[in-house]
Amino acid sequence: MYDEGLQLAKEAAARAGEFLSRRRNIRVDGDFGHDIKLNSDKESERIIIDCLKVSNLPILSEECGLVGDSGGLCWIVDPLDGTMNYFKGLDELCCVSIALFDGGEPVLGVVNRFAAGEMFCGAPGAGAAFNGAPVRTSGVESLKDAVMATGFPSAMDYSESSLAGFTRRVQGVKKVRMLGSAALMAAFVACGKVDFYFERDIRLWDVAGAMAIVKAAGGAVKLQMKDADYKCDFGAFAGPRLMEAFYAS
Repeated sequence: MYDEGLQLAKEAAARAGEFLSRRRNIRVDGDFGHDIKLNSDKESERIIIDCLKVSNLPILSEECGLVGDSGGLCWIVDPLDGTMNYFKGLDELCCVSIALFDGGEPVLGVVNRFAAGEMFCGAPGAGAAFNGAPVRTSGVESLKDAVMATGFPSAMDYSESSLAGFTRRVQGVKKVRMLGSAALMAAFVACGKVDFYFERDIRLWDVAGAMAIVKAAGGAVKLQMKDADYKCDFGAFAGPRLMEAFYAS
């Protein structure tokens, strides 16, 4: 299942990336507080679903929700992560994310940073790759040496108390990076571009693909599902010691 499924996911992500790279007729279909939806999200999703449906497995996607029966193996799709970046022409900070989960565990993942020609993929137990070359996490173990990636999700509470809690979490790290794409920031952990990624109240489809890749690259992940709408807290780390240090801080 690993080889066949990974090839199918890569093909679907590549097709969607080719469409998004053409940037045709971009239109805002919805404006929701701190978030927007584009027609491009829906068209990319259609392309991916058309490709994945040959597997006869259910698909959970950001725009359509769950297609098929839940339980067992299920594709999890984010057709365009970093929608605001894409709308503003920051295509290098966008990606397509596809994962295959078995229950609550990732089987494989693909993240296509289409504008940069970068494909991250991996399966836990089988290794991770960046454009076909094997990759590993940085191995950084202490917060004081770590570059952290994070963000403010659209559902975030922007109250002073919430922002104060965010400040406390980032005070002990070397640097903080906020790139506007959860899937991309988490995928960067797999190849050592950043040392860990953490974000509260993110959606499962934002991080599912990268979750598989980070685990495959020797990293540690923690996923805490919060409600029936697939909201979660998620962390991806260079290794278990860094993860332990973060959650203990």
